[in-house]
Amino acid sequence: MAHDEATRRAARSAYAYDQLPLERAAAKAGVPASTLARWKREAKAEGDDWDKVRAANALASGGVEDVARQMLTDYVVQHKTLIDHLRDETTGERMSPRDKADILASLADSFNKTVAACRRVMPETNELAVALEVLGLLGDYVREHFPGHAPALLEVLEPFGYELSKHYGGKA
Repeated sequence: MAHDEATRRAARSAYAYDQLPLERAAAKAGVPASTLARWKREAKAEGDDWDKVRAANALASGGVEDVARQMLTDYVVQHKTLIDHLRDETTGERMSPRDKADILASLADSFNKTVAACRRVMPETNELAVALEVLGLLGDYVREHFPGHAPALLEVLEPFGYELSKHYGGKA
């Protein structure tokens, strides 16, 4: 069965812009997955790489940052689970101190690498973290050196932190 150009464009759009897997994009366009795979190969041979368009769209729409943010969140949850496992008396006591140290060193290394990778992918999140850290340091400094001014500073910093979140994070 021959499909018109509008069907091809709809299938390409579902795959590249809606980020649907090939099979779901094909179903949405009403064509067999094998047909869509063939169209994708043919388009690539003619210079229209659907995968490159898909990747560029994900970058432009912030999709990669969302994925990186979720990846970091998932990593932190798993990291905490492993730390809890090491602390658990029923499992932790069965491990030698050297094994625990090796695991902690490995966790620290993977955490640093994960955070560094996310920092490169999520510059706004990194900027927000730095800005909020500076605010925290300022608050600590004022409490220590100018304790009488701390309540007034706190009154200003809390709403300003919200503004920073909107500025760097795009949403509060």
